[in-house]
Amino acid sequence: MTRGRLFRILGLGLPLLLIAPHAVTAGEVEQGAEKPDTELAIEYERYTLDNGMEVILHRDTSAPLVAVNIWYHVGSGDEVPGKSGFAHLFEHMMFQGAKHIGEDVHFDILREIGGTGVNGTTNSDRTNYFETVPSHELETALWLESDRMGYMLDLLNEESLANQIDVVRNERRQRYDNVPYGRERFAVAAALYPEGHPYRYLTIGRHENLEAASLDDVISFFEKWYVPSNATLVLAGDLEIDEAKALVDKWFGSFPKLAKPEHVVVPAPELAKTVRTEIDDPFARLERMHFVWHSPAMLAEDDLELDVVAAALGSSGWGRLSKRLVDDEKIAQSVRVYQAGSGFSGSFSIIVTLSPGDGETKRAQAAKAIQEEVDKLVAEGPTKDELARHVISVESSFVWGLEELGGRANQLQWFNHYTGDPNYTDHYLERLRGITPAAVKAAAAKWLTKPRAEIISIPAPPDAKSDAKSDAKKGPK
Repeated sequence: MTRGRLFRILGLGLPLLLIAPHAVTAGEVEQGAEKPDTELAIEYERYTLDNGMEVILHRDTSAPLVAVNIWYHVGSGDEVPGKSGFAHLFEHMMFQGAKHIGEDVHFDILREIGGTGVNGTTNSDRTNYFETVPSHELETALWLESDRMGYMLDLLNEESLANQIDVVRNERRQRYDNVPYGRERFAVAAALYPEGHPYRYLTIGRHENLEAASLDDVISFFEKWYVPSNATLVLAGDLEIDEAKALVDKWFGSFPKLAKPEHVVVPAPELAKTVRTEIDDPFARLERMHFVWHSPAMLAEDDLELDVVAAALGSSGWGRLSKRLVDDEKIAQSVRVYQAGSGFSGSFSIIVTLSPGDGETKRAQAAKAIQEEVDKLVAEGPTKDELARHVISVESSFVWGLEELGGRANQLQWFNHYTGDPNYTDHYLERLRGITPAAVKAAAAKWLTKPRAEIISIPAPPDAKSDAKSDAKKGPK
């Protein structure tokens, strides 16, 4: 989702209300209430079922649709060594069927009732499932989500597990193993995170861990993480609040209250020195340099400030590094810079894809430019114009992202997951608009003067491609 978290609506006609947030306990209802001197925020009501499942309702009757969005608060960051890829594997398993739905008909049922935007995703922090349905079919969608929360194990067997393991492994081959710069992603993780750290293995998982997954492993994972107390359901759209509550209670209220699983916080590691890794990439046609530093977690101190650093360096057309390497010196084909915060910690990346030519010379020139531009930001910070341009870009892209019900539902989930408050808007807005060049300068000095990992992808000879494909089939680590 687009970085930048602002609910200021510019004439979109969305139902909004001023909200005074507070902590909510089981059985308590949180509703929108008037609060002076605040920005506008999406109207919502939040409450918790007796079994611990959190529910957030947002009413918008402008179209006869309801977005159904459920987050299970488990991702690859909760995995343990030897069981990488389980969170993502489960995203696939949840579409296989459940006791009352039947086997492999989830998509068919939603298609028949006019459902759209049906999917699920996994990252290091959470796994989500979502669809948008006609408002008169809301109960069907809740039945589907309820059945796989409560009765997925009833249809789980060796055959369905083996099938989805093959699907996930094939996905890894298609998106990671056999694509340009796919090896780079694994090399970055290996350079930044030691053995045992869950971020080392990527959400897709290792082939050998997926192959070794047993039925008992999968059952244990489900019973630990896929419990009501570890889930948040958001309904956004054409609904009557009381009727929606009754339906939620009907399909989820009878589930037992089970212990909420503990998330083990893994401290952010530090690099003792800058490390450099060169990769022979048989799928790449151009050399690429990926410099990456450890950085703050999502919404932690300096997270938003490093977003400004990334924009000042890498924005197409005006970013300092992009303009210098691509437009002026023509050393590179492209420059990409971004701050990526996650639940435990983050990473700050500068990726430069070099133009054809003398690779060794251009690598040296690009490395020199990267260091000089980073040093300049550390010493001087961004200009006021660069900062203002970034803030305007973040705000406008976010506003348009709220046009669709699914965007609003996901935003409520996002704030709720990372801050515990669906209406984190006020505080976020204060932080975003309160960023100063001096604060960005301080963040750059704090994080980008530390040791980093440097991953260099070098196109391999053509005959290495067949060897790479063979290695991928064997199941690379």
